[in-house]
Amino acid sequence: MHIDILTCLPKLIESPFSDSILKRAQAKGLVTVNIIDLRQYATNKHRTTDDYAFGGGAGMVMMIEPIDNCLTELKSKRTYDDIIYMSPDGQRLSQPLANELSLKKNLILLCGHYKGVDERVREHLITREISIGDYVLSGGELAAAVVADAVVRLIPGVLSDETSALSDSFQDNLIAPPVYTRPAEYKGWKVPDVLLSGHQARIEEWRHDQALERTQKRRPELLQKP
Repeated sequence: MHIDILTCLPKLIESPFSDSILKRAQAKGLVTVNIIDLRQYATNKHRTTDDYAFGGGAGMVMMIEPIDNCLTELKSKRTYDDIIYMSPDGQRLSQPLANELSLKKNLILLCGHYKGVDERVREHLITREISIGDYVLSGGELAAAVVADAVVRLIPGVLSDETSALSDSFQDNLIAPPVYTRPAEYKGWKVPDVLLSGHQARIEEWRHDQALERTQKRRPELLQKP
C-alpha cells in the first residue's frame, strides 16, 4: 500500500509513523507513507497555503491552488483508489470502512487545518470524506494518523499474528472480551479458571459469551447492525 498524507504542518503527524506497528509495516516494505508539505506547492515567496474567507468571518481557509498543484503532481505518478479529505462531517470511520480501505493500493489523505479547505476542493478534487467522530480538532493531521493506523494494521503481514486483527472489537459487531496475563492471581484478584483450563473450545465459548454480554451492556446498538 502507498499512502500520501498532505498537510501544511507535517511535524504534527510525523511521530505516529516512527514507532511501533506503523514503523514496522514500513520497514517490512508492506506500506509506504509519504508526508507531504503543502507549502512546497504554494505559489508565492512566503509559501502561503491559507487566506481569509470571502464574506468575512473568523478563521483562515486553506487555498485551493497549493492543494490542486500537489494532487496534480501526485496523480501524474500513480493512480489513486481514493483521495480522502479528513472532515468532521464526513463518513464516520468504522471497522468495516477500515477493512474496505485496507484492500486499496494507493490512498491520499488530505488534512484540513484552520477553518478547513476551500469548498471547491471538496467539490472537485477529492473522492470521499472521512470523520473520526462528532467533534472538531485543530486540524486533520491526528485524524489522518488514526485512519492510517486503523487501515495499515489490517494489511496481511503487518501484525505478527494475523488472527489478532480478526478478533478486534467491532469486526463481528461485538466488543472484544476481557483479556488477562500473568500473574494468574494478584492481590487476591484471580484470572477466570476457564482461561487456565487449556480447553480451547470452552475458552472460545467463554470469550464469545463475554463479548456478547459486554456489547449488550456497553454498546447495544452494535447488535442491531446487519
